[in-house]
Parts: sequence; structure tokens; C-alpha cells
Amino acid sequence: MRAGRSQEEIRRSNLSALLRQVHLGGPASRAALADRLGLNRSTIKGLTADLTAAGLVREELPTDTGKAGRPSLVVRPESERVYVLAFDVRVDRLIAARVGLGGRILDRREAARRRAGADVHEVVGVLAGFARRLHREAGAGSQCAGAGAAYCGMIRRDDGMVRFGPNMGWVDQAFGTELAFRLGLGLPVAVGNEAHLGALAEHQRGAGVGFQNLVYLHGDVGVGGGIIVGGKLLDGDGGYGCELGHMMVNPYDGRPCGCGSRGCLEAEVGEQALIDAAGRTAELSGRDGVRAVVRAAGRGDVAAREAVRRIGDWLGIGVANLINLFNPGLVIFGGMLREVYPRAAAQVHARVAANVLAISRERVRLRTSALGDDATLVGAAELAFAGLLADPLDALARLTPAGRRDPVSP
Repeated sequence: MRAGRSQEEIRRSNLSALLRQVHLGGPASRAALADRLGLNRSTIKGLTADLTAAGLVREELPTDTGKAGRPSLVVRPESERVYVLAFDVRVDRLIAARVGLGGRILDRREAARRRAGADVHEVVGVLAGFARRLHREAGAGSQCAGAGAAYCGMIRRDDGMVRFGPNMGWVDQAFGTELAFRLGLGLPVAVGNEAHLGALAEHQRGAGVGFQNLVYLHGDVGVGGGIIVGGKLLDGDGGYGCELGHMMVNPYDGRPCGCGSRGCLEAEVGEQALIDAAGRTAELSGRDGVRAVVRAAGRGDVAAREAVRRIGDWLGIGVANLINLFNPGLVIFGGMLREVYPRAAAQVHARVAANVLAISRERVRLRTSALGDDATLVGAAELAFAGLLADPLDALARLTPAGRRDPVSP
């Protein structure tokens, strides 16, 4: 039987809890933090002093209290001084960003990505170049506390290996290791599936705040998904769980899927399915093509409206299956589905009404992503912050000199 926790373990746990509150919840008074964490104010005072000394937070007087008496100091994250590097590898776009403690995107770089097959060396080169510039341009005395990347494929949890990227031909590519080497900052790069990270981001900072059970559907060339159960990501035995886009919805005469099967959800509702259904294959492609079809449907174009209706029906079948299986309180539509869902909502709701158990649909809500196109990037940043939030002082102690931007000598 394990003995009770030591005072040092309790202190580290409390430091983690306090920093997480300020990181996710934003600036808060000492009094509010004491209430949320169930700690007395003297303990909060000591913890904030430790985090302030470490350069993670700062305390300042509130600007306007409206109350008599001595105001409680407000604790704020040091967003400009402590940051992570976040990367988002999409089928047609590469993004790198410097994200400050507290979740604020401080700076970013983007480039188009050619849809040209297994391009791991090109992707790593572009992202590493972006990141080195972002790191150089950070303020003097700042610290890079981690790096995280979202990738549109199946990721091995332990080492960031891309086991399978069906839409770009990546198979067993050591993406995380290679990117960390090219960055040269002495920091590992944590890698996660884009839809899993989008689900976490929406749960922590977006439409899913306050929901302990939700489903996030991310549409792009294909469809990915993330499921939060009891406040935690459902990721499977090897990290490959929740491949919602490969749920079978049309097995008999379904469209071919990049995974080698037919009739998968992503094959029936992905961007190419919509463009093909609208009869616009020769003139449109990609995300811009999806937007064009949705806009045409809004203007009353008959072929576009029928295409959106068809995709909405298949999407509704997928959503109905997920609600019956997981009983979420919320289903969130992200990526290109954020644009398709509002126009296809009638078909989705009709399927939910017809095919979901009455008890399971009583409370479920359907919403679009609150974080928009940044959901997966924000998720990558949160992946990078995980070590710092788990044990703030230990994480800072382990930072290599390359992870710091020291003040420039006069």
C-alpha cells in the first residue's frame, strides 16, 4: 500500500492545478483561484509566489473592483515570456505558430502544401524554417517550453511516428523525431492526430467547454474524429482510436476510400464527394471548391443544393451512429464541415430524429467549432504545454539553453 503523498508532492500538484487554471481559464484573482481549487488564501499566495519567481505568472492589482476594501491581486499568465511552438500539417497547408502561456497565438507563419504524395522532408524543412524564425523573433528572456504538431493521419502515441497518412501516402514516417532534429532547440516534438487534438482544443477552449462527453468531427479531404468521454480523450490501445471517418455507412454502392475500403463516412461526405455530387469536378477542388458549392447552394443552385442535401444525409447517418454509441452531450463540426453543416443541418437533424434512440437524443446538441480553422493548431499547442502544466518547476528546470532566448547583451 502506498503511503500518503509527501508535502513536496502536494505542493507540485497544487502548482500544476493553479497554473492550469490560469492557462485555461485566463486571469483570475487569488480569491477566485482559492475557491476553484478548494485551497486557503495563504496557500494560494505561496503558490503564486513560486510561479511568479519561475516567470510563469505575474500578479497585479485589478483595474476596477467596484468594491470597498483591499482588492485581491489578479494572477495572469506570462504569455509573452513563456511559449510553445505549434505546428499544423494539413493536406494543403503548413502552419507554424508561437503560442503563449494562456493559449494566445502570438505569431504564425503559413505556406501552401502541394498535394504531391509522401513529402516528409519538404514538410519538415518548411516547418523547421518557420519555427527557427519564430523562436529568433521571440522577446529577449523568453522561454520555449515545448513543441507539438497536429498531423492528418494515424500517429503512434509513444514517439510521434506517422504510421499511416491515407491522403498523402505517408507510411511509418518518423515525423516527430525528424522535426525535433531539424529544429535544433533540444526539445522533443509531440505529435498527435489532428482530429484528436481538435477535440481536446474544443473541449478545453471552444464550443465544448463545460461538456464532459462530446464528439468532434473534422472534415478535410477526408473526415477525422475525436471523442471525449468523461473529460478524457478516447484514443484506443495504440493511439489509433476514433477513426470516425472510416466508419462504414454505405457498404454496398459506396464511393472508394483512400484507406482501401468503400463507403466510409469520409468517402461519402469529404470535400471531393461534395464537389463531385454538385457536378463541379472539372472546375473546382479543395476547400475553396467546398465553399463555392455551399455558396451556390445558398443562392438556390439546384445541383449544389442537391449535393449538399446528399452529403447532409450521409453525415446525418454517421452522426446518428455516434450518438447511439457514445451518448455525447455535444457533437461539434469542424474543418470544412463547419461550412457544410449549417447548410445541411436539416438533413442531419432529420437523421438524428429518425435513427437515434429517443433517450439518447433528449439532450444532445449539435454545434459548429468555436475555434474555427485554428482548432487543430490550438490542440497542437496544448499538447506542447502538457509537460509544463503537469509539473511546472520540473519542466522549466529541464529546459535546455537552446530553448531560451536570453537578453541581448549591450
